Amino acid sequence: MDRRLLEILVCPLCKGPVLHQAARQELVCAPCRLAYPIRDGIPVMLEAEARRLGDAEEV
Repeated sequence: MDRRLLEILVCPLCKGPVLHQAARQELVCAPCRLAYPIRDGIPVMLEAEARRLGDAEEV
């Protein structure tokens, strides 16, 4: 992912920063405990498409 894009992307719910998890192809919002998928290099920043992080998953 383009570093400049990562710098401006925020969680659509809380407007907080997201962390790029390259191995899982996700952008993670720690406060909301959501992981937004990256498909074909395009972040899908929709709550309906996000995966809720499990209790054991660290951010």
